[in-house]
Amino acid sequence: MNKKIGLGEAISIGIGGMVGGGIFAVLGLAVHLAEGGTPIAFFFAGIIALITSYSYVKLSIRYPSRGGTVKFIYEGFGKSVFSGGINNLLWISYIIMISLYASAFGSYAPNLFLFVDRNIDFHIYASFIIALATFINYYSIKVVSEIESFAVVIKLIILLLFVVIGIYGLFSSPSEMQLYVSHWESPLKLIAGGMVIFVAYEGFELIANAAPDIKNPKKNIPKAYYYSVILVILIYVIIATVTVGSLPFEAIENAKDYVLAEAARPTLGKAGFIAITIAALISTFSAINVSLYGSSRVSYEIAEEDELPKQFTKTLWKQPIGLMITTIATLIITNFLDIESISTAGSTGFLLIFAMVNYVCFRKYAEFNGNRVISFLGFILCLAALFILINQQLKTNKTGVIVVLSIIGICFVLEWIYKKWFYSE
Repeated sequence: MNKKIGLGEAISIGIGGMVGGGIFAVLGLAVHLAEGGTPIAFFFAGIIALITSYSYVKLSIRYPSRGGTVKFIYEGFGKSVFSGGINNLLWISYIIMISLYASAFGSYAPNLFLFVDRNIDFHIYASFIIALATFINYYSIKVVSEIESFAVVIKLIILLLFVVIGIYGLFSSPSEMQLYVSHWESPLKLIAGGMVIFVAYEGFELIANAAPDIKNPKKNIPKAYYYSVILVILIYVIIATVTVGSLPFEAIENAKDYVLAEAARPTLGKAGFIAITIAALISTFSAINVSLYGSSRVSYEIAEEDELPKQFTKTLWKQPIGLMITTIATLIITNFLDIESISTAGSTGFLLIFAMVNYVCFRKYAEFNGNRVISFLGFILCLAALFILINQQLKTNKTGVIVVLSIIGICFVLEWIYKKWFYSE
């Protein structure tokens, strides 16, 4: 019999999923795009996550399953090429998210020890941490869980200390004026900046996978989603405010890949720089660790629903075969794509997936007395955000757009081939 999960633990799942490695990876990118309006960009992204969490609440209570999002898409669209393509995209988006965490690890680690130069060391550290996390996943799932429990506490303590001390020193900083509206980008660029880093919020959907084990689900599932998303919005907005208000834009640009550590230097000196670097390494490592396991389970669940070949339900060294495939794909993406392209691909994937989850909730509102307006609003906002993101990236990062559209296309084409030639009811 599985141990039941209380409200506090459920909230921790949501917070841990969001405050994994995303904020360390994408903060510099957000400032690069939104400048002084970065806190607003994070707020925009958070509002879309919060509205989408309504659909997740209703569907998690109605269809409690460890398959989470996979189950919701299947319930909404049946066993079709479309549902299979969306769920395949979910798996690929997890892989992209892990690549983002590995990129952040590879960017922060040289702050502590430099082997050759930052460029070469990035690939060494990023590849090493992926390999180490894979080994741990094969060695013991219990160790994965223990590392995550430890890491959630450490990273939250360090980030909260950064926030408290950063606010204290914020208004004595000469860079405070960068927060003024005159330094904000245009509204469309602010939204685009928020959507590029939307992947930093996606982790709340992990609560859905734990829904069958949550105590008093009708009461605790809504609280778990809403409390975790709202708290993370506050954390991200404050971190973005402290960063933009503490460092000149030029310094942020120069340290774009490890800007959170650099933002600790004005008030905490070298000790703060090192402390945030260590927090980033712990956070990204734990996020890679737990996400590798979660990603392999996603591929297993998709195959269980006959939307991937049944071979994906087989095991290799006592773990789903999807774990090794995830590792190989993560290594390739991390070492061959820049962080903006990785973040764009991840955000695009999850915006499309969340749009479909909102649509499923909109269609099935009568089954659980849901509010159609909120779900439809979430659907429209996700699609609008997706359009703004792709339009903005076409101007500055065509390679990233080509990559993400190719990934989406491949997900659906492969599903069509599988359903047409290999699948039999």
